Parts: sequence; structure tokens; C-alpha cells
Amino acid sequence: MTRIHYFLVKRTINMLVVIFATLVLTQALLGSTTDKILTEAVKNDQINALNQGNLKFRSLDERQHYVDTQIQLNIKALGLNEPWYSPTRFVNTILKLAVLDLGQSHFFTSDSGSSNVRDIILEKLPRTILLFTSSTVIITVIGLFIGGRLADKPSSAWDKMNAFLAVSSSSFPSWWVGMLMIFAFAFVYHIFPARSTPLLPPSDPYYIFNLLYCMILPLVTIVIMGFSSWAYIVRYFMAGILREDFILAKSAMGIPKKKVVYSHGLKNAAPPIITSIALALASSFAGSIIIEAVFDWPGMGKLYYDAIGVMDIPIIIGITYVSTLIFVVTIFITDLIYAYLDPRVKVG
Repeated sequence: MTRIHYFLVKRTINMLVVIFATLVLTQALLGSTTDKILTEAVKNDQINALNQGNLKFRSLDERQHYVDTQIQLNIKALGLNEPWYSPTRFVNTILKLAVLDLGQSHFFTSDSGSSNVRDIILEKLPRTILLFTSSTVIITVIGLFIGGRLADKPSSAWDKMNAFLAVSSSSFPSWWVGMLMIFAFAFVYHIFPARSTPLLPPSDPYYIFNLLYCMILPLVTIVIMGFSSWAYIVRYFMAGILREDFILAKSAMGIPKKKVVYSHGLKNAAPPIITSIALALASSFAGSIIIEAVFDWPGMGKLYYDAIGVMDIPIIIGITYVSTLIFVVTIFITDLIYAYLDPRVKVG
């Protein structure tokens, strides 16, 4: 086995271990709660079905016996007669989650009316990807431009100002900044809607334009809070590169300063910068709950927030698994890119 093959196998095993550990930990934390909720749901469904039916009983005891019998049959059919930690049920649950068989939601449905958790999450996921991928791209472009300029002028007034903004923007809670943005641009100036949920149905041909319009305010908020920190990170990586002898030699050769900074300097600083971009993008999906909840953006984070409020366990477990899957796959791809860009990395 070559070093590259060994590297790929090792990273793949690490990724699978993290995914499996997340599934086991999530099921261990929520298993007993899930059983209680499902058992109560079975009891309520059976009582409602009996009240809506035309069955007649000779006494209350006979009616209660019938209800108890039906409840026990339904509990057994769902496998709830065994504890969540029993080996057979635990393994079956993990295997179902691994193949995205996430069960049924108790409180939510997709736009098409499906209560399948997988359908609901896959419907919300593209909107989360749209918002946070767009913001990450914009933040990255602005950060690369500003960070490159500041790396060439360390300790300047602009450098100190950006460092102050980076610390300040990281100190303010995202929900507080979001509320200020809503107050200013939705209630004071009436430029954007207070709720970022589109008013048009997805079947409307103008839905995508309404969605993009509603996305502007949360997008601008994320960019304002993140660009200075990202510029500081780029400046940190490139400052050391620009002091290297080969960069100084290119400047002495008369190559324009912008070309030295953005071509040669940025190229050599690419591996850690790309790693930071990938980590920021992967982490943004997990941290989307605050921004999406504040702006009422109809994505995966808002769904997670609502599911916690009503304790919809299948939704909570499903989003936890999907978020972990996105994160570890992103890290896996980042490792491959880093090893390709930086020959100093030993893939063995």
C-alpha cells in the first residue's frame, strides 16, 4: 500500500469513527426521552382513534381493557417494548440513522406535506447552504483583499483599526447584532422584511427572487460580523510569508508590489487559508441556529430551533447527524486539498 492509499484509508476510518461516535452519543443522550415521547404519542393516538370510532362497550372496564390492549400491540409493533439500550434495538436504530432513515416528525411537515424527517431536512438544507455559502464566499473575498493589503503594511493605522474591529465583532452576540439590523432596516427604514421567510409559495415562479430578497438582511449581518476577523486571519498568515527571503527577492527584482502580495504571497499562504475557509464553512452550518432563528430564515438552523422548542426528537437527531456528516466530510476533503497544496505535509 502506497503512502497516498494509506493516507486515504486512515482519513476515511477517522471520518467513519467520528460519525459512528456521534450517532452512539446522540442516541445514548436522547434514547430514553424518545421512548417516552413515542409511548405518549401511541397512547394519545389510540385514545383519539377510539373517540372518533363507533365502537360500543358494555362497561368502562371493558373499554379500558380494549385501549390498553391496543396500546400494547402498537408499542410492540414499534419495538418500544424493549428498552432503547437493548443491543438489538440500539444497533437497528444506529443502522437506520446511518442510511438516513430518520423516522417521522411529530410536529413538522415539508412543503409537499411529508412528515418524513429526511424529506423535511433535505428541503431546508439548500436554504442553509445558500445563505452561509454565499456569506462565506463574500467574507473570503473581502478578507483576502483587506488582509493582503494589511499584511504588506503591518502596524499601520488601518492594521490596528482592523484588529480592533475583529475583536469587537467577535465580542458581540450574533442575535443582538441581528436584532439591531432588523430594528434599523425593517422597522425604522422599511427596506427589508422583519421576517426572512418568503411570502410566496415554492411553486410560484417568482419564489427564488423573493427568497433572495429576504436573504439580503441576514447575509449582510453575517458579512459585517465576519469580514474583519477573516481579514485579520489572512493578514496573520501572509505577514510571515511576505518576510520570507524569496518574497523579498521578488520585490528586489522590480515585480509590482500587488503581484508579489496577491500572486506569490497569497499562493504560498493558500494551504492554511483554504483550511480556515473550509472549517469556517463547515462550522457555519452547525452554528446556523442563532442567525436563522433571529431572522426567521427557513433553513436547517431554524428547524433545529423549533424542534428543540417542541422536543421533536427525530428532527433533533436527524439534524445533529446531518450536521456532523457535513462537517466531517468537509474536514476529509480539506485534508486531501491541504496535502495536495503543501508538499511538506507527509501523507504517510
